[in-house]
Amino acid sequence: MKRAVFPGSFDPITLGHLDIIERAIPLFDEIIIAIGVNADKKYLWSLEDRKRFIETTFASEKTIKVKTYSGLTVDFCKAVSASFILRGLRNTADFNYEQSIAQTNSSLAGVESVFMMCSPKYSNISSSIVRDVFRNDGDISALVPTSVLG
Repeated sequence: MKRAVFPGSFDPITLGHLDIIERAIPLFDEIIIAIGVNADKKYLWSLEDRKRFIETTFASEKTIKVKTYSGLTVDFCKAVSASFILRGLRNTADFNYEQSIAQTNSSLAGVESVFMMCSPKYSNISSSIVRDVFRNDGDISALVPTSVLG
């Protein structure tokens, strides 16, 4: 089985994330959207809300699972028998950041990273931008799936 983990904090999930996930569905038998928990990070949305946003968005997609984890992503991959880490890239800065992580993950655990470029119309969207717009009472409806809007 070709199982991939798509890790992130998803605070919140964005249309850019959806773009990557939807385009990756035909590539894998199963994609686990893995919400990382970092006790040192302050999130805008609760873990329960973030999980619910994703589960609601992908409720009809049987090959998508949603789980939470803490610790190293490669350890989570081993625990769920995933051979791949799926990562979305918006630009070359994302690639430069992700490259060394991918090489480390491969050498530590033999887990391969698969990079997908996001569609151009989503390249400006990041969770941090969404949080900033939301905190300042802006309209995030063009940036996130409807499940985030409540």
